[in-house]
Amino acid sequence: MTATSITTIPINNPFLEHLGITLTEWSPGYAEMHLDTSYDLSNRTGRIHGGVICTLLDSVCGYCGLYSPPGEPILRSLTLSLTTNFISSGDGSTLVAKGFLVRKGRSVFFARAEVWLDDIELLATAVGTFKYVRA
Repeated sequence: MTATSITTIPINNPFLEHLGITLTEWSPGYAEMHLDTSYDLSNRTGRIHGGVICTLLDSVCGYCGLYSPPGEPILRSLTLSLTTNFISSGDGSTLVAKGFLVRKGRSVFFARAEVWLDDIELLATAVGTFKYVRA
């Protein structure tokens, strides 16, 4: 399954859009992003660059704590910390990042994330702390 065959939600993030990352699911406490793999995203060993995986982990963690229903004010946050664990690597066509809200406070929230290759092989996990940015 590729990100181009899935309905996407406006991501409103120029960097993520430039990379080709799409937001495919977004609900209270959950976010899912997809990125089709390509040679341009690889490192010297030919595998997906760790920075790409970290970007997905950070982004999906952040978005899972920022859902607001249509018509409600847009929420924004900054990453305070992100701890990552690289578990595996492989060849495939789509990176699938899943973010889960762990706990939400008034100014800070905690989240965890996973990046899967073709939704089959777990490549990396993360836990993060995020601070809400008020308008």
